[in-house]
Amino acid sequence: MARIAVIGAGMGALAAAARLAVAGHRVAVYERTDTYGGALRRFERDGFSFDTGPGLLPLPAVYRDLFVKTGKEPLEACVELVQADPSSRHVFADGTAVSLPNASRAGVVAALDEALGSGAGARWGDFLVRAREAWDRTRRPLLEEPLWPNWRVLAEREPYPAVPHKRLLRTRRAGTLAEIGAWELRDPRLAALLESHALAWGLDPRTTPASAAVLPYMEHAFGTWYVRGGLRELARAVYERCLARRVEFHFGADVTGVLEKDGRVSGIELADGAVAEADVVVAGVAPGTLDRLTAGQVLRGGGEVPPQPAAAARLTVLLALRGSRPEGTAHRTVVHTPDREAELDALFSAAAPGAEPTVTVLRPDDPRPAPEGHEAVTLSTVVPARPDLPWDDLAARVIAVAGRAVPDLRDRLLWHEVRTPADIAEATGAEGGAVPVPALAAAGGRLLHPSGTTRVPGLFTVGGWAHPGGGLPHAGMSGALVAGLIVEGPDFRGSQ
Repeated sequence: MARIAVIGAGMGALAAAARLAVAGHRVAVYERTDTYGGALRRFERDGFSFDTGPGLLPLPAVYRDLFVKTGKEPLEACVELVQADPSSRHVFADGTAVSLPNASRAGVVAALDEALGSGAGARWGDFLVRAREAWDRTRRPLLEEPLWPNWRVLAEREPYPAVPHKRLLRTRRAGTLAEIGAWELRDPRLAALLESHALAWGLDPRTTPASAAVLPYMEHAFGTWYVRGGLRELARAVYERCLARRVEFHFGADVTGVLEKDGRVSGIELADGAVAEADVVVAGVAPGTLDRLTAGQVLRGGGEVPPQPAAAARLTVLLALRGSRPEGTAHRTVVHTPDREAELDALFSAAAPGAEPTVTVLRPDDPRPAPEGHEAVTLSTVVPARPDLPWDDLAARVIAVAGRAVPDLRDRLLWHEVRTPADIAEATGAEGGAVPVPALAAAGGRLLHPSGTTRVPGLFTVGGWAHPGGGLPHAGMSGALVAGLIVEGPDFRGSQ
C-alpha cells in the first residue's frame, strides 16, 4: 500500500483518487480552496443557483465506468442523469434557427433540411460519417490510452479523411475546420454550426485542424446529458464516492512544494510549513503552478509534448429572471455572431473586442435552480485569457445578444452576476482563467497535452492540462489513465 498525495480536487484528481483508493492505496487530497470540483462550481443568490463551469455532460460513459469500478452504486443511483433534447438550438446571423435532436442522425438531417433548405441535412450527414472515421482513428490513443512515446505519429497524421476539392485547377484537401465548412458543407450556417464546437474551446477554426471534427461527432454519437440540480451534483457524487473509499481531504491546504529524496518524490510541503510524506504525488494543477511546486525542475524531456500555452478563457453571465421557463424551450441555444471575421480577429489577435460575440444560452428544464415561478439562465462566451478587458461592457453585450434567444429577457431580468476569467483562475489556478482544450491530432502536436508521467519518479500529472486534455470526459479519463499507470506500472496500455 503506497501513500499517495493528490494536489488539487478537480474532477481528474478526484477520479484518480477514487480509483487509487479502491486499489488499496492510502490517498490524501490537498486542495488550496475550500471545496472540491475544480471548475465545477456553483453560485447561489436569492434562491437561485447556477453552474459556473460546464453545464452539460458529453460522453457520460466515462463517469459510469468510474462508478462501476469504484463501488456498488452506479452513477444513476447517485445523480439523476437526463438527455437534453433537443441537443442544441442554433440561431444564425440571418435569423434562421434550427433545433437539433439528441443523438439522431436522421432527425438532425431532417431538421437541417427543413430549416436551411434541401441538401443541407445530407451535407451535414456526410460530414458526420467522415467525422466518425476521424473518431475511430483517434479514440483509443487520444482518450483511452496513455500518450504514446511516439506521439509525433499523432501530431503529423491528419485522421480526418481526405475529400479532394478542385480549386484553381488544383486538387486540395481540407486541413482545417474552416476549410471543411467552406468546401464540404458549403453553407455559412452549417459552417457556423461546425465552427461553434471549436470556438467553445477557444480554438480558431481558421487554424484548428480538421481532426476537431470529432468534437461535434462526440455530441452526435453519445448525446448531450444534464444532471438534475446542475453539473455541480456530478462533482458532489464523485467527491462522496472518494469519501466512501476513505480518501482523506484537506481543504484550505496550499501546497507550496513537491519534495524529492534520493531521486524520487518523497512528499509535499504546505504553506504552513507542514510536510506530508508520500510515495507518489499526483498533481492536478496547471503547468505554471506545477513549475512553481517543483522549483522549475525539468519535468519533460526535449522529445516530449510540452505544456500548452495559455488558451482562451470564458466570460459567464448569470441571469435571474422572473417568470417560469416556457414549455418547449431548448436547454442550450447558440446565438451565432453576424460578423465571423471580426469575432475571430478580436479573439485571436490584438484587435479590440468590439464584435458581437457568439453566445451560448443555457436554460435547463429543471425546477431546482430557481424559486418557483422564476428561471435561472446562464450565458457564456469565449474571451481572450487577459485580465485587462472591460468585463461589464462585455457582459452587457452578451446580454444583448442573448435577447435573440430570449426575446423578453430585458423585461424579465431581476439581476445578473458576472463571472470573469479571474474567477476561473481563482477556482482552478490556471493563468488568466484559461480553459484547456481536449487533445486533438495533427497540427504538429500543438493541441496534444503532456503525458501523465514525468521525468521525476513518483510524480504524475492529471486533469485538463495533462493528456488527454480538457473537458469533463477527458478529465475523467485522465484520472483513469494515471491510476492505471500507478497501479499497473509503465506497461499499462489503457482503459478497457
